[in-house]
Order: sequence, then structure tokens, then C-alpha cells
Amino acid sequence: MKRVPQYGTSFILPLKTKQLRMKELTKAEEQLMQILWKLKKGFIKDLIDKIPEPKPAYNTVSTFIRIMEKKGFVGHTAYGNTHEYYPLISKKEYTGQFMKGFIKNYFSNSLQEMVSFFAKEDKMSISELEELLQEVKKDLENEKK
Repeated sequence: MKRVPQYGTSFILPLKTKQLRMKELTKAEEQLMQILWKLKKGFIKDLIDKIPEPKPAYNTVSTFIRIMEKKGFVGHTAYGNTHEYYPLISKKEYTGQFMKGFIKNYFSNSLQEMVSFFAKEDKMSISELEELLQEVKKDLENEKK
């Protein structure tokens, strides 16, 4: 059965957490998602206005948004033939899932290996590493509360 959108009708595609974890945004989709997170909601025109030059065609942005909707990252509210889009996942949630995948795929699922890599590559000082450790401890304590 196909639903006909009516004024002010919201459509949210079914979202399963496990499905979302397997999906990632392409660079272009991520750029649009960054804009949508800042705007909280917006029409295609609003998104295009925030994209730096050279701006893509309206249909290009619309296609990307529809793909992101199918992936479960974006929902929309229909106002007749016009759609207002909004994120279905917060930036924090996506960042967490992305980083877990990144650590798993590039650092054998070891946070220690990742920190060690960046410490060596960026030539971090001992004081910078200690500061990072303090921030992590603080974040972990806040999560327990």
C-alpha cells in the first residue's frame, strides 16, 4: 500500500540500529549531513545555500538526500510537493559509530594502538599525552554518573 503524502505529514523510514551501524556516509553525504546537523532541519534550497562554491545542482542534492533517507540517516516532513528534511541520527551518535568502525578496521579494535599511532605520527609531547589521558578519564567518569 502506497501512502500519499499530505500537508505536514512526516515520513520516517524504518530504522534498525544494526542496519545503521553497517552503513556509512560517503564524503558528499557527510558534507550534507554536517549542514543538516547545524540547521536541525531544512529544505533542499537551505542545504544548497550552505554549500560552498561551486554549488551542486538542486537535483544532485535532492538525490543525495533521498539516498541518505533510504540509508536511515534522514527523515522528512512533506508539505504538499515540498519536503523538509531532518537528521534521524545525532552527530554524536554517528561520530561514535564511525570511530568504532575506524578503530576496528585500522587499529585492530585497539584504542591504545590508535593513540600510540597518532602520538608517534604527530610527535605528541608527554604533557600532551597526559592531558589527553586526563580528558579521557574525565569523560569516563562523567559517563558513569
